[in-house]
Amino acid sequence: MNTNAETGSGVDPRARDPEIPQPADMPPLVETVGLTRDYPGIRALDNVSLDLRAGEVHILFGENGAGKSTLISMLAGANQPTSGEIRFNGRHVALNSVHEARALGISAVFQEFSLIPQMTVAENLFLGAEHTRLGLLRAKEQRAKAQEILSGLDFHIDPDRTVDHLTRAEQQMVEIAKAFRSDLAVLILDEPTASLTNHETDQLFKVIETLKQRRVAILYITHRMAEIREIGDRITVLRDGRHIDTVDAGTTSEDDLVRLMTGRVVGQIFPEITFTPGETVLQVDDLRTGDGGVDGVSLTARRGEIVGIAGLVGSGKSRFGQACFGATDLASGTIAFKGEQVAGASTRAMLDKGMLYLPADRHTDGLMLMRSARENITLAALDAAPIRRSLFLDRKAENTLADGLAERLNLSPRRLERLAEHFSGGNQQKLMLARSLTRDFDLIIFDEPTVGVDVGTRAAIYRFIAELCANGAAIILISSDLPEILHLTNRAYVFYRGRIQAELEGEAITEANVLSHFFEKEAA
Repeated sequence: MNTNAETGSGVDPRARDPEIPQPADMPPLVETVGLTRDYPGIRALDNVSLDLRAGEVHILFGENGAGKSTLISMLAGANQPTSGEIRFNGRHVALNSVHEARALGISAVFQEFSLIPQMTVAENLFLGAEHTRLGLLRAKEQRAKAQEILSGLDFHIDPDRTVDHLTRAEQQMVEIAKAFRSDLAVLILDEPTASLTNHETDQLFKVIETLKQRRVAILYITHRMAEIREIGDRITVLRDGRHIDTVDAGTTSEDDLVRLMTGRVVGQIFPEITFTPGETVLQVDDLRTGDGGVDGVSLTARRGEIVGIAGLVGSGKSRFGQACFGATDLASGTIAFKGEQVAGASTRAMLDKGMLYLPADRHTDGLMLMRSARENITLAALDAAPIRRSLFLDRKAENTLADGLAERLNLSPRRLERLAEHFSGGNQQKLMLARSLTRDFDLIIFDEPTVGVDVGTRAAIYRFIAELCANGAAIILISSDLPEILHLTNRAYVFYRGRIQAELEGEAITEANVLSHFFEKEAA
């Protein structure tokens, strides 16, 4: 993705065209007035008032748990306020359902998908709004419309494929496409680029620019500063459920945004790390997985270092981490962990041996959403001291351990018996990360550890990873976020289509060097 600074064009996309009415000149399309939402024992949103204008991208910015998801869920009709009101075109509206919101032209693309895995892309696009005549489904017409929407967005997905055969990035594209099945007045996007490649992100931004020209109002949640600079017009900052300020995206600095978001000045995001590589903990040779996702990979990881694995979405980097942890079938190759051959071992065995893999998809693979925070934190340590005592579990020791880790990672709210599904995305990530501190691990594989988390939490996660490395663990960091690879690792492997394109070390880990290996090498 290119910002203006990177392209050198010198043209600010927010610059005024005197022939076109600007958002600032328009009356609000959507307003919230004193919007409040209470849940048992907690006020998630507290007297929030803001406005959204036609033709603008209004960024909603704040720490995880600040109230962003609560606000957009009410604008989308998925939840209703405890008090306050929502106005659309100047009149009060009661959005009692998603259907009522869509009838006004308000569509939301949430961070968590709402797709039916066994249904086709076309069927998911029109779920609840099927093309029918006289009570009969017009499948051919529906498929053609689905293809038209996908092609218009430049999303290359077969409308006849079932969702369970799509990658996560493709599922994200389907979620985005769902919003375009009817006329739009307001589009709400919640971290829409988290699973997209650079090309797909660039295409989404082109669509957003087209929608702005059509006077569609866009409410956009992101934690990525580059995205704010590239597409934002105004930014509303929430903190602890309250409206802090609304500022201009073109003139507000990153430091000011972080100060507004956190109430404090956050220093260097990336910590200083002194690497002291020791003995080799992981030695992988010519590894291949049964599904072809990993194709002949050889790699090493040593104590006291952070090894980065970079590459585009679908390059095989996540599949490699799963393969090392015993979470996917192998076709051939060897894995030596602390000198012992472990290829084919179960995930349970790898945990016992001292390896932990923290997956990218916290909902599907990482957390038990219908279980408590306590249970999610201690999951990997139930068979070890101090929790395991002979044949029994020591609940007091478990609570003490979980509470200490929740405090250390600043879990908010610190309610250990609260279900994991009721925490914000960033705090769910903390539940999963806390698992790595419940026992001594020799190797921890972090797969996209900062997806969907705010700047303050991101900095805390980076310090956390650096501390584990300093304490002698071997760390493998799998990331699609290039700055993480550049600033946190002492060695980095670049993946492409299941293979390693390059191994870089020290000062050779530069943006140009990494990016040059993201795509297929030309034949000599």
